[in-house]
Amino acid sequence: MCGITGWVSFDRDLTTEATTLDAMTETMACRGPDDRGTWAEGPAALGHRRLAIIDLPGGRQPMSVRTPEGAVALVYSGEAYNFTELRRELEGRGHRFTTDSDTEVVLHGYLEWDDAVAERLNGMYAFAVWDGRRGKLVMIRDRMGIKPFYYSPTPDGVLFGSEPKAVLAHPLARRRVTLDGLRELFVMIKTPGHAVWDGMREVEPGTVVTVDRSGLSTRVYWRLETRPHPDDRDTTVATVRSLLEDIVRRQLVADVPRCTLLSGGLDSSAMTALAARQLAEHGEKVRSFAVDFVGRTDNFVADELRGTPDSPFVHEVARLAGTDHQDIVLDAQSLAEPSVREQVIRARDLPAGFGDMDSSLLLLFRAIRQKSTVALSGESADEVFGGYLQFFDEEARRADTFPWLATMGRHFGEDAVVLRADLAKTLDLDGYVADGYRTAVAAVDRLDGESDFEYRMRQISHMHLTRFVRALLDRKDRMSMAVGLEVRVPFCDHRLVEYVYNAPWALKSFDGREKSLLREATADVLPRSVYDRVKSPYPSTQDPRYARALQDQAKELLARPSHPVFGLVDRDRIRQAAEREAPVSTQAARRGLERILDLAAWLDLYSPELTLG
Repeated sequence: MCGITGWVSFDRDLTTEATTLDAMTETMACRGPDDRGTWAEGPAALGHRRLAIIDLPGGRQPMSVRTPEGAVALVYSGEAYNFTELRRELEGRGHRFTTDSDTEVVLHGYLEWDDAVAERLNGMYAFAVWDGRRGKLVMIRDRMGIKPFYYSPTPDGVLFGSEPKAVLAHPLARRRVTLDGLRELFVMIKTPGHAVWDGMREVEPGTVVTVDRSGLSTRVYWRLETRPHPDDRDTTVATVRSLLEDIVRRQLVADVPRCTLLSGGLDSSAMTALAARQLAEHGEKVRSFAVDFVGRTDNFVADELRGTPDSPFVHEVARLAGTDHQDIVLDAQSLAEPSVREQVIRARDLPAGFGDMDSSLLLLFRAIRQKSTVALSGESADEVFGGYLQFFDEEARRADTFPWLATMGRHFGEDAVVLRADLAKTLDLDGYVADGYRTAVAAVDRLDGESDFEYRMRQISHMHLTRFVRALLDRKDRMSMAVGLEVRVPFCDHRLVEYVYNAPWALKSFDGREKSLLREATADVLPRSVYDRVKSPYPSTQDPRYARALQDQAKELLARPSHPVFGLVDRDRIRQAAEREAPVSTQAARRGLERILDLAAWLDLYSPELTLG
C-alpha cells in the first residue's frame, strides 16, 4: 500500500520541476512511511511514497522499463491478490522478473496487455502508467473503489494523486469549493466521480482514464451487471463459503505482521474465524483488535440501531477462534481532542461529519499500527449481503430517494439543519439528491421476468454497492493510511460481489433476517451468540463527557464571531446546542455540533476559496 502522485505537462520538460514534484510526493508521506521515490522524463513526472508489504527490498517505486520505443513507468498503490498466477502467465509469454513484488507484475502486465491489464487483476489498486512509447498517461482504479484516486485536468495535461492533498500541493491547483461541491459535501450520496474540490475529479471505480495530447478519455472496464442466478439455496451457500475461503487465503498474504478488525458482528467474526483456521494450518495465530470505550459495556444504553454492546461477542469469538486479541479502549477526552479532529480532517481533506466514529477509527488504527501493518476488515458485507436496517424498513424500501437517507435523520441527525437558511435555500439539497437518485436507479438493469419487489430490492442493493459503500471505503482508507496501516476488505472481492448481487432477495433473506447467506455459509465457525446477534453498526460513544466537550468547543467558536464558518452555518443554532442543559449524548442530538466543529477546523486548515454565488 502506498501513496502516488504525478504531473503530465505536454508543453513542458518536467525534469526541471523537482521541487514541485517533491512537494506533491511528500503530502503522501503518511500513506508510505517506508520509502520515497520520484521519476521524471520529458513531459511526465511521477512520485511515490511506499508502505512496504510484499518483497520489502524489491518493490521500490516508481518502477520503470526501458523499451526501444521509450520508457514505461509505473506508480502503484494497492495489492493484486492474484499476482502469482499473473506472474506465471507472463513468464510463459517471455517476461522476466527481477523482484518478487506485485508491482513488477502489474508493470509487465501493462506491457503485455496495455490497459486491458485492469480486467485481469483481482485486488484493490489505483495506479498510473506513463507510456513514453505512445506519449500517454493511463490511470486505473479497482472495481469497487477501495483505493482512492483523484485527478485534475490542466490546459496541457493533468495532475493526479491518491488524495486531493497531493493535487492541491501543485501551484496550478486552486483550493476552491463551489456550490456544487458544498452540495456533495452535505448529502451522503457519493456522486460517482465527484471530488468536492472544484476542477478535481475521482477516477471512477472500474474505470481507465487516459490522457494524451489530444485530451482525456475514459473506458469503463467493469460495472455491476444484472445476470440470472440459477443456483438453489444450498449451492449458493456453498459457493459463498468457497469464495470466502479463497478470498481470505489470498488476502492473508503479506511479508509483514497482519491482523483482523473484530467487532463481534457477523461479518468481522466470520472473517476472523476463517483467517484463524487458515493460519492455524501453518502453525500461526491471528491477531485481532476491537475498539471499545471506557465504561461502555457496564453503562450501555440500547437504541434502535444498537441493541447490545460489542465486547461480550468480541471476546467469545476471540476465545473460540483462538486469536491473540486486544481491546483498544478509548476515553471521551481523546475522542473530543481538537488535535484529533484536525488529524481526521487532514486525512480526509474534507469535513466529512462522521464525528466520533471518525476519531475513534483513527485512534484505533494508530494503536493497531504499533503491532501490525496489515488488517483485514469486515467492511462492505452489509452492502453485499443486505445487512442494513433500510433493507427491511418499509419506509426506506418505498421511499423515492436513496434508502439510507430515508432513515438516517432519525438515527444520526441531519447535516443540513446546521446551515444558514439563505444558503440552504440556494443549495436546494433536496433537488440535488432527487437528481442523483434518478441517475442512480436508471443505471440498474432489470432481469427478464423479475417481480416489482425483487427489482426494487435489486435497486436498493445496487445503490448501496455503487454509492453508499464507496463513502465507507473512502473513510476506512483515509483513516488507516493516515497512520500507515493497510486495511484489506475481503467482502469487496468482485467475484463475491457479482455473485451475491444477482442472488434474488428471497434467497438473500431466506430466513427472514439480514445477511442470511453469509450466516449460513459460516455457521460452523461462529459462536451461537454471534449467529443469533442482530446487526449492530460501528460503535459510537455514549459518554456524556464527550458531548459536554463538544459544547465547550462550540462556545469557544462562538467567541470568534468573525470566523468564516459563520458564513455557512446558523449561529443561533450553534448557540442553542452549546447552551443546552440536557445532555446531547446521542449521535442524532450531537451531530450538528460535530458537523459545525469539523467545518470550522477544515476552514482553518485548508482556507478554501468558497464560491457561494
